Formats: sequence, C-alpha cells, structure tokens
Amino acid sequence: MANIIEITDFSAPELDVYARLTEGQLLNRHEPEKGMFIAESPRVIERALDAGCRPVSFLAEGRHVETQAAELIRRCGDVPVYTADFEVLKHLTGFPLTRGMLCAMRRPALPSVEEVCAGAKRIAVLEDIVNPTNVGAVFRSAAALGMDGVLLTPACSDPLYRRAIRVSMGTVFQVPWTFLGKGETDGEEWPETGMERLSRLGFRTVAMALREDSVGLDDPRLKAEEKLAVILGTEGDGLADGTIAACDYTVRIPMSHGVDSLNVAAASAVAFWELGRLKMGENQK
Repeated sequence: MANIIEITDFSAPELDVYARLTEGQLLNRHEPEKGMFIAESPRVIERALDAGCRPVSFLAEGRHVETQAAELIRRCGDVPVYTADFEVLKHLTGFPLTRGMLCAMRRPALPSVEEVCAGAKRIAVLEDIVNPTNVGAVFRSAAALGMDGVLLTPACSDPLYRRAIRVSMGTVFQVPWTFLGKGETDGEEWPETGMERLSRLGFRTVAMALREDSVGLDDPRLKAEEKLAVILGTEGDGLADGTIAACDYTVRIPMSHGVDSLNVAAASAVAFWELGRLKMGENQK
C-alpha cells in the first residue's frame, strides 16, 4: 500500500535528506551503516532497486505518482512518498535538476577488491579523480564498453555522490566497484601495495599517460593479455610518476592537430573501447 504524504512544510526534517544535507553528511563516515545517497529519475531509481539498494523515502511530483513512478512505488511497499506539484517542489534545493522523482536510499556495503575482480578480464582503476561528473562519465563508459569492474583510490570522488550517479545514468549500480584500501584493507597504500594486489589477482597494469616511450593503444601485446587493469589519472596532472613506473605498460592515445590530451572521461571511452573489444566480441558470440 503506497504511503503518500503531501508536502505542506518545507522545514520538515524528513525533507532534509533531499534539500539540506551535504554529500558528506549523507555519506555519514562516523556511522557508515546509516549512510544514504540520492537517486534521481525513474530509470536510475529502477537500476538502484534492481541492484538491491534499500529505499528510505521518495520525493515526487504529484502527477507522476500514478504514472511513471507508480511501479517503483509499488515495488517499495509502504516506504514514504513525499509529493507536491512541481511549482511547490522547485523551491526545494536541487529538485529542478531531476526528472520528476528522487529516492533516498541506504548506501550498500562495499564489496572487497577480490569480489570485484573475481572472474574479471578487464577492470578500470581510477587514481584520485575528484570531479564527480568525470567519475560518473567513466562509469557509464565502463558499463557500455566492456569493463567488468572499477576500483578507485581513496582520494577519488565517491561514485554514489548525487551528481556522479546522475551523470552515470545509474550504471554505478550495474558495474561492480569498490575503493582500494578504504574500509576493508587497513594500511594498504597506492600505488605500492595496491599494485602488488592487482598483480596477485593476475592483472597486468596499463597506465594511460603522456610519455614518449608509450606503446600504442592497438599494440597486439595488450590484446593478448588475458587480464588488464586500465589505470586513469586525475584531471590536469594525470597519473603519478610512481604509478606509471609501477605499471607493466604505458599507453598513449594518438592525437592530431596539436592536441596533447583528452579529458579523463573521453580518454576512458577510447581506452575501454579498444582494450575491451576482444572481450566484448566474445560476449556477443
């Protein structure tokens, strides 16, 4: 039975999660089991529910409750559904960015690195990428272009930040991911012990970097590797020198017209397409 609650008081504490809590407050580092995130739009919410995420409440335009949001609300039993007309809801911070529906959800427990990598042939590793837009875009490319999982260094923006989820179109719920050395392996350092861990799991490592001694993205040796970890660096500075030195390969995307590099999200799409094609071809047979 749907639990529909019409909004009459913008200061109601139940709306804090949508309008007043910061990403840090939602994350709740002191009590991670109580952490939450915000999913936007019916398609993204559906993907989150399919992945097993637990809803806390909905915020929706009244006209959607009986239409595009109806099935999602039905799936969630008596979870509170806060609703009002759009002219009312637009006064809540951030609501005009959505497609008529928000859902507050509990953050799921992160899997281990070993769980993410189990059975994987191609994974992406993100080093210190702090822009949530880029993180979301990389996830969307990873989902579409043959990556089996994503690992992030602790300094990366969280994939469950609201903007990252929105840009990824919910693919953060479809591609397995976790942080390296965050919350499940005390004392692990990147790149030293993190690289060693990838090696133990059978991965050869590929640094995407602007170096004169780089091999081409279409190098046959890369295609011959059974398991590859494609490592992408932060905006501007790229990968750390120590990371590049520790990798098995350094790869550069060929450029023209004097362009020296691509945005990390664009570079990820090119790299994932080229290095994931063999695996994608196998999956389509």
